[in-house]
Amino acid sequence: MRKPPIIHATRDVHDSHFLHVEQLDLEFSNGERRTYERLKGSGLGAVIIVPMLDDETVLLVREYGAGVGRYELSLPKGRLDQDETAEQGADRELKEEVGYGARKLKILHNLSLSPSYMTHMAHVVLAQDLYPERLEGDEPEELEVVPWKLDNLHELIARDDVTEGRSIAALFMAREYLAGRFNP
Repeated sequence: MRKPPIIHATRDVHDSHFLHVEQLDLEFSNGERRTYERLKGSGLGAVIIVPMLDDETVLLVREYGAGVGRYELSLPKGRLDQDETAEQGADRELKEEVGYGARKLKILHNLSLSPSYMTHMAHVVLAQDLYPERLEGDEPEELEVVPWKLDNLHELIARDDVTEGRSIAALFMAREYLAGRFNP
């Protein structure tokens, strides 16, 4: 297991280069008025990829999560670049984070991160018919790629280092789609 990075400083940021707080003055159908705040992303959207090495094996990545202060096992994901479709972004992120491209990409659904206070949405993309290809990414260190059998999702979600809800939901969506029980 890798040693976590050293935190040299923390500070509050009112707005960052990719998030800012927005206030909404709302009036509900019963006449009640409230002001809500939400984090508004400035990006073009994001993708979370379910890369299938074969019909039973998904490829996960172990990556440092600054929000939880430890390494987490999850699906590869990333922000879309300018003029990039979800499929193109998924293929690029897959090459950067996992070292594979995909000949077959299918959008399964969209997931919100926290719809009560964030605008962020991510496309869930199933990637199949993988082939080795690596692009240089923006990660500060190489990500460990961990193969996992879809039949063992119950063991995966019981792990202490698997807490990212979007990854868990996307894995179940992919499993149900591949079994013919979910047709987006």
